[in-house]
Amino acid sequence: TKLSGEAIFALAYPFGGDVAVEPGEVAGSAGEINEQVVLANRVRLNFDTSFTGEDRLRVRLQARNFEPYDTDITGTNMTRLGFDGNDGNVFELDDFYYRFPVGERATVYAAAFNTEFNDGFETFNPYLESSGSGAISRFGRYNPIYRQGEGAGLMFNYDLADKFNLGLGYLADNAQEAAAGEGGLIGGSYAALAQLGFTPTDAFGLGLTYVRSYDEIGNVNMTGSTGSQLARRPFGNDVATSGDHAGVEALFQPSSRFALTGWAGYSFVRSETGPDENADLFNYAVALNFPDLGREGNLGAIIFGQPPKVIDNSIVGNEDPDTSYHLEGLYKFKVTDNIAITPGVVAIFNPEHNADNDTIFVGTVRTTFSF
Repeated sequence: TKLSGEAIFALAYPFGGDVAVEPGEVAGSAGEINEQVVLANRVRLNFDTSFTGEDRLRVRLQARNFEPYDTDITGTNMTRLGFDGNDGNVFELDDFYYRFPVGERATVYAAAFNTEFNDGFETFNPYLESSGSGAISRFGRYNPIYRQGEGAGLMFNYDLADKFNLGLGYLADNAQEAAAGEGGLIGGSYAALAQLGFTPTDAFGLGLTYVRSYDEIGNVNMTGSTGSQLARRPFGNDVATSGDHAGVEALFQPSSRFALTGWAGYSFVRSETGPDENADLFNYAVALNFPDLGREGNLGAIIFGQPPKVIDNSIVGNEDPDTSYHLEGLYKFKVTDNIAITPGVVAIFNPEHNADNDTIFVGTVRTTFSF
């Protein structure tokens, strides 16, 4: 068993005027953003055990106290950061899975708790997907399609040929629940993924991803908390909701000092209780990555995109009327092999897809210690 760890100290400062409101509400009615500088942290300890030299049993403990910049603080989840979360700095079990090979081409992940699809599948955003050393924002890390489902289940990767990979996965949010009509491995909220990856060279990669999801009443989240409130719950949180999510992800790296990455995602969402309703959601992002900018190990990046938005809804008036834009700039400076400092700024224009809202900014300085 080997121990590895990561500790993040983060200074953060949200600013930009009034708290965002949803379309139809009066701009400014929620008051001004509390422009308070905070110092918060996240600590992760990974215990990785191998029995054969080719497998890995991971048990991760995590403690954190970073209050998310979500609807309670800025009025929107679009301002959330990639490493946020508040457990009162009490250590809790975070990741718990066993990865092992089957033959020479297949790999299986048996997930027991709190596992996400990005743990087992390629997201085609290698420079920005890490919460500790990648994008500052939650949305900028990877396509929100990988945030469908979280919990226990199985993930399977198979190399069809040297250039193609097939991924299949199933995760249940509350697999441990035994009450009738609630949770369970197949009786509650779940997500099933299929992905075809094409990587002809190290300089190019393309992923085609499909996820079928179902969210129980009280647990509806069609965007992984990255888009508008309406996109998250197009019919409300008291309506069980299913979705068919399609995504395309790409990586193009013409040189060792520059990489272009991006994605697009489209979701067809339906109500599963109450009246028969449906809605369409869309999001995209593109990122300019500059590895080794200034010195080896550094990273500069610019991310631009549109967080998940309801572009069509059978419920009249339940569409996002305007368009939010996400703009992010960051520079990771590698101080030593074990310490990196990343200043960055996230700007959300027309937050909540409401042009009446003020632009919201979040400035951050993330210091990451790893061992």
